[in-house]
Amino acid sequence: MTQKTQPNYTFALTVVIIVCFLIGFVTTMNNSMIGFCKTVFNLTEAQGQLVNSAFYGAYALSIPFALMMNKIGYKMTLVLGLAVVGLGFVINYFGISTNLDAAQTTIYNIFLASMCCVALGIVMLQLVANPYVMVLGTPEKGAFRMTLSQALNSVATTLAPMFITYFIIAGKSEDQLSGNDVTVPFLGLGIFTFLLCIILYFLKLPEIKEEEQAADNGDTREYKSSVFKYPHVWFGTFAIFMYMGLEIGIPSMLSAYFDSKPDLGGKAEDFLPLYWGGMMVGRFIGAGVLSKYQPRHLLTVCLLGGAACVGISFVLPGMAAVYAMLAAGLFHSVMWPLIFNLGLQELGPHTKAASGIINMGVIGAATLPLLMGVVVDHTGVGMAICMMFIYYLYVIWFCWKGSKVGLKG
Repeated sequence: MTQKTQPNYTFALTVVIIVCFLIGFVTTMNNSMIGFCKTVFNLTEAQGQLVNSAFYGAYALSIPFALMMNKIGYKMTLVLGLAVVGLGFVINYFGISTNLDAAQTTIYNIFLASMCCVALGIVMLQLVANPYVMVLGTPEKGAFRMTLSQALNSVATTLAPMFITYFIIAGKSEDQLSGNDVTVPFLGLGIFTFLLCIILYFLKLPEIKEEEQAADNGDTREYKSSVFKYPHVWFGTFAIFMYMGLEIGIPSMLSAYFDSKPDLGGKAEDFLPLYWGGMMVGRFIGAGVLSKYQPRHLLTVCLLGGAACVGISFVLPGMAAVYAMLAAGLFHSVMWPLIFNLGLQELGPHTKAASGIINMGVIGAATLPLLMGVVVDHTGVGMAICMMFIYYLYVIWFCWKGSKVGLKG
């Protein structure tokens, strides 16, 4: 019998890396716009958090998009996602630039609607990226590859706040800022995305079929008839929901934290690169550490480290407290790929559908920061930050209990 040659997925992984970069850049750029929007549109903290709600709320369509991906395949989902992202940026440009005389509320709503459109495309790209990285290689290295791809994604998340600072705010005072400042930079992003979409449309990419790959790897296990019968998938979805409150919670609350302590000086946007930069460093380190340690052990260490940073920030004075909170990014760095990997265990042909379900948990970033914003408006930013300890506790439970429910191993 002739041994089947293992496919070379290097090029496919390179494409996924480009997609991961775009996902990270656009997602973090959106979150970094909260302080800008609060200033330009004179918003309360809860109203400012609608930037997160409009963007991350699109993840509610993760399951329908995953079913669509089953029909049209990875490549067409990738191309369609890029087209929708580009369309959202173009809508932003024409929607705002042609309504400059409208009320500030109208312009803000146009901004939110356009970013929701961008987010719909990002959801499709996220669905492609995660299962692609999981199946492009051996199963036992899935967490390693996902952590490495997220490390490269973090390069983009570090650059995105700088994009806001140098291309949108661009040294303007608060009185000089307006909604029109985003139109030209966003149009540039839209054109770049459309060009990438056209290039990828004409490139040949492999269509990965988990069923065939499982057979090639000698996987003879029997799988349940439906992905909905795997409890650990649902627990993993809620773990991602809670995790998004951790990843987005600190950068989303940083503006309110600076507003509550005028003596700190500076702007929250100036310090956001430190948080995302910490996540970038943590993911590169995590990619190496994962080859030596079990994912559950590493996830536990990161959860405890992140909680410790947030806790210490309550007892430190001045900027030391800010730096302690920002240091949590180093520990938050590898949580997403580790949680996602635990949620996709032993699913075989159900991997695509499960990815859609777990991605739906990202709506935590649409709801939890908004809830935290309401808490800030009524009780203060300290109480809102305390809510993060609830998120840490649930993810620890999922790590050691919830991720094992219903599995034979």
